[in-house]
Amino acid sequence: MANSAQAQKLVYLVTGGCGFLGEHVVRMLLQQEPRLHELRIFDLHLGPWLEELKTGPVQVTAIQGDVTQAHEVAAAMAGAHVVIHIAGLVDVFGRASPKTIHEVNVQGTQNVIEACVQTGTQFLVYTSSMEVVGPNIKGHPFYRGNEDTPYEAAHKHPYPRSKALAERLVLEANGRKVQGGLSLVTCALRPTGIYGEGHQIMRDFYHQGLRLGGRLFRAIPTSVEHGRVYVGNVAWMHVLVARELEPRAALMGGQVYFCYDKSPYKSYEDFNMEFLGPCGLRLVGTRPLLPYWLLVLLATLNALLQWLLRPLLLYAPLLNPYTLAVANTTFTVSTNKAQRHFGYEPLFSWEDSRTRTIRWVQALESSAR
Repeated sequence: MANSAQAQKLVYLVTGGCGFLGEHVVRMLLQQEPRLHELRIFDLHLGPWLEELKTGPVQVTAIQGDVTQAHEVAAAMAGAHVVIHIAGLVDVFGRASPKTIHEVNVQGTQNVIEACVQTGTQFLVYTSSMEVVGPNIKGHPFYRGNEDTPYEAAHKHPYPRSKALAERLVLEANGRKVQGGLSLVTCALRPTGIYGEGHQIMRDFYHQGLRLGGRLFRAIPTSVEHGRVYVGNVAWMHVLVARELEPRAALMGGQVYFCYDKSPYKSYEDFNMEFLGPCGLRLVGTRPLLPYWLLVLLATLNALLQWLLRPLLLYAPLLNPYTLAVANTTFTVSTNKAQRHFGYEPLFSWEDSRTRTIRWVQALESSAR
């Protein structure tokens, strides 16, 4: 990557390239990275849409593999200049065991770091999460915070705990010597709540609303605000970081960046209605249907039932103590660190992001008929 000959023939590896965010990053790289020679997509489940990408000028290589298998990661990475590590298990509902979450998110990330060292891959961009910071389970608001805002992060839930551990591994690996004697340059991006085309929870809310006759019932006070970010802008920030990590290694190495855009701060439900409303759903009530104490009781009962039933069957309701605390805690960011360090500006405006997401939900509606 250091000389001009290499600069025209870059090899990128994207782990988790067939997931919700991964697909957007893959497509954004093909559109916005002119120096790309080969794009390797590493995922446990390869999407059929990859075939359509293989006819372009960039060599697209699909690799079926598991980040928990160190030898598979190292084989996929050999000869790569940059790795964007998105692969991870996002689970706040208890569908996977804490052991599995740790293996994928923490051990998988360690495998990626060690593969960089073994193969001489010098640049590592890690997809972290705002949940590394919070919202914490105590309900403390994080209001327009930045990367340096003090905030007590108490990680009892397996998912945020695993992401916090993995992020720390990535940042501490910055400066390690890789094969060939150069230094590893790492950084981590912390997206706020991602939305956009392909978002599974948005899909679930939409189908739930259809089942309830076009209605959703308010569960969160309108005063609670969440920071949300369009998936296209998250993908763009990944591409920009990967591009700038070499020339700005001294500044960006070992750094973490909140990933956000100009999407409005609203409660989770009110924000979702920006897309679901134009698609025929309505949110019932100006205040939560159930009192908070009753929601706490139901969430606690769900957690108990999940624990009791786990040996027999999988019970993973949307409501548990962690998801309730997150939904009812204000968490918004306001920071220009990404802009200062590598010139990030959102590629998609709020209006464009909203239009694209509405169009996707409308396509769900037509395909459901």
